[in-house]
Amino acid sequence: MMKILMYTSRPDEKAPIDEWAKQNGVQVDTNTVPLSEETVDLAKGYDGISVLQHGSVGGPEVYRQLHKFGIKQMALRSTGYEIVDLKEAAKNDLVVTNVPAYSPRSVSELVLAHVMWLLRHLGEVKEREDRGDFSWKGIEAKEIHTLTVGIIGAGKIGSAVARIFNALGATVIAADPIHRPELNDTLTYVDHETVYKTADIITMHTPLTTETHHIINAQVFKKMKPTAIFINASRGPVVDTPALAAALENHEIAAAAIDTIEGENGIVGQDLSGQPINNENLKKLLAMPNVNVSPHIGFYTEVAVQNMVQFALDDVLAVLNGQQSPHQVN
Repeated sequence: MMKILMYTSRPDEKAPIDEWAKQNGVQVDTNTVPLSEETVDLAKGYDGISVLQHGSVGGPEVYRQLHKFGIKQMALRSTGYEIVDLKEAAKNDLVVTNVPAYSPRSVSELVLAHVMWLLRHLGEVKEREDRGDFSWKGIEAKEIHTLTVGIIGAGKIGSAVARIFNALGATVIAADPIHRPELNDTLTYVDHETVYKTADIITMHTPLTTETHHIINAQVFKKMKPTAIFINASRGPVVDTPALAAALENHEIAAAAIDTIEGENGIVGQDLSGQPINNENLKKLLAMPNVNVSPHIGFYTEVAVQNMVQFALDDVLAVLNGQQSPHQVN
């Protein structure tokens, strides 16, 4: 019987894993540790592996060991694949796959929730109420249909965000090198500068690459409206976090929401109650009433978890059967 090992499996993945294994007649085993130099030996004796983690899978030795064990692929249960060294994977004949669209609606609905929270000043309202202040000063809100929403990266997730805000009556603009004709009735394509300077809400949905690392920096924040709301539900390092905190402190933008942040590995998904948070930028943002922080949960819905498991395991099976996966990234 074919055997697959899933690294860093969560309890919520058990049901879809068991269902897939039963339907496909494959043995699927799990563990709760990330793939690394210290844990790569766990893959010995397996035909394929699947990985879900925020940190790097490790250096060249990981890839050499997987090749030595006869592993021919690495199926990521995530969209981002910056945790993998694609050159090392290719050198060791490893096919790397991802899950490019486990549920675009899951992320887009979280973006909407963040926007509504910030538009209605609910963080500031809660802070006031905690000290007995129920006044209305400074919390008059704008309505979505009067605003322009600017999207950086209108792929599968960005497109879903565009459709939600278009349905609510907002003017939607987007900067993306690929212009999709099916979005012509939903948004208007513009350049990055136009998004930065004219959008009331700017939301990030771009992959993390060398070109997009810190694409949002101090110079970009200075171009935004002082009334702008900034959202990042893509990858943490696309934003220069100290620059974001400074832009908020200097009133260069009005508010922000982040679902992902630089240095989140070891924080998101963990219960750190009573322990220090080892991320000064995160602590600074958490203390601001006009900032909403969620712990990288944009993807985290029942539909998305099921899709992540199914798509990743389907890709493992395809590669092991000598077929081409539509989700191959190297």
